[in-house]
Amino acid sequence: MDDMMPLMRRATEQTADLVRTVVRTAGQERLGDPTPCAEFDVRGLINHLEWVAEMFESVGEGGPRVEQGPYAGDFPERAERTLAVWSRPEVWEGVSPAMGMPMTTLAHMFLVDMVVHGWDLSRAVGEPYEPDAEAVERALDFTGQMAEMGRKRGAFGPPVAVPDDAPPFDRLLGLIGRDPAWKP
Repeated sequence: MDDMMPLMRRATEQTADLVRTVVRTAGQERLGDPTPCAEFDVRGLINHLEWVAEMFESVGEGGPRVEQGPYAGDFPERAERTLAVWSRPEVWEGVSPAMGMPMTTLAHMFLVDMVVHGWDLSRAVGEPYEPDAEAVERALDFTGQMAEMGRKRGAFGPPVAVPDDAPPFDRLLGLIGRDPAWKP
């Protein structure tokens, strides 16, 4: 927990700030724009982030895996509640009854979502995005171990080839099925 919480907080706050910027400046007409995450437009991606925050808040409290609701436009507030739950040391212990995985694994899944979906959103709307290098390294290491399971569960797409000497973030994106060169 001691090393993960700062990474989770920085990645989540960065993505929440980006969502605020998009909602404030992009306007309703940009919510239908495509994203590198093929199944989501901008609105769908923000809605997915809302669900991710709500779900990880619930499982952090020992609750159920929740279903995704309609777009609410409140990701930053949900994300803050999620971080508050995960800041309690006891949350990190054991296995989630709802997800059947160790809580530390779930924390890494949340980190990957925040880092990668922040990039997805930034690319879709043309906003700058530079994820925390330590968060990227942690996400890349975790994803390298979990990629096949992630593909089987539909969380990751087929890998996109990137050079072995590509920057870590590009390797992370390629590993989960994103093209680092994606443009709208």
